[in-house]
Amino acid sequence: MLFRQLYDQTSGTYSYLLASRRGGEALIVDPVLEKVDRYLQLVRELDLKLVKAVDTHMHADHITGLGALRDKTHCITVMGEQTKADVVSMRLADGDRLTIEGIALDVVYTPGHTDDSYSFVMPDRVFTGDTLLIRGTGRTDFQNGDPRAQYESLFGRLLKLPDETLVYPAHDYKGDTVSTIGEEKAYNPRLQVKSMDEYVTLMNNLKLGNPKMMDVAIPANMKVGLHQVEIARRGWALSAAQALGLIGKPDVALIDLRERTERDRHGTIPGSLHVPYPSLQENLSEGGMLHGLAQSTSKQLVFYCAFGERSAMAVQAAQDAGLSGARHIEGGIDAWKKASGPLVH
Repeated sequence: MLFRQLYDQTSGTYSYLLASRRGGEALIVDPVLEKVDRYLQLVRELDLKLVKAVDTHMHADHITGLGALRDKTHCITVMGEQTKADVVSMRLADGDRLTIEGIALDVVYTPGHTDDSYSFVMPDRVFTGDTLLIRGTGRTDFQNGDPRAQYESLFGRLLKLPDETLVYPAHDYKGDTVSTIGEEKAYNPRLQVKSMDEYVTLMNNLKLGNPKMMDVAIPANMKVGLHQVEIARRGWALSAAQALGLIGKPDVALIDLRERTERDRHGTIPGSLHVPYPSLQENLSEGGMLHGLAQSTSKQLVFYCAFGERSAMAVQAAQDAGLSGARHIEGGIDAWKKASGPLVH
């Protein structure tokens, strides 16, 4: 496995680049906006294809690199389903798996620092965001933080991992790079409490000042979504209500870009073809299935995904490939459900 730990000195943020092999798919955890060019340089040097960019939670001390990485690489942006961000491509829930070629991470909901905090577990390591830090834990006094929820996330979830599990947090301000679950159990001063009430008292009396970037970072991080307005302005978007009238039409092919886990949980629009977003380009190129569908049978391609972000990128790619009839459903399945559109499971 290729694994790189990258550091932003200004905010004390660790970002993590993972891939199973050179030349393969990669994902990055907790990217920082100012470091995006460095990440992309490393991706090029390792001959990788960045397919997913993930935030463990909404950060208050830096602006996320999710939007910039999506704009530069067309990767999928990922956060937990509780996020207040306007649009991310994929939202995960507790018990899901975050996957790329050759790598799978178990998704664990670990609220407390914020109400949208997640950790990602591999067989030998865990990415803990700000829930569990090296010799510390994330503060719980803003963004719907809750010391009781964090106690449960720590003692009920993370600290039950094997002692040898490597701990990779989203931040460190002392120069430490990695720890283990066993070390944190033994030496983390905030974990030496005897009860939830003792932990709550400890966390409620930290009296910390707000992060310097908080007033800038949180509003910016809530507006990371792709500007689907531009796609609509070009006439390439359909509302969910308009798309309702296309079901069953012989000259329309509805294309579901989501992953199987998303389809299983939320259902699919009747009659849809499944073309996962990572395989889009090969399907749109000459000789590809979607290219043939549009050219040979004159079907209009109508893409959709979870919230419209992947489908907006897909319709742009289809237009670039000369498929001028391609459209997408603005707002994705989320908008479709609100319009009472039928779904099959």
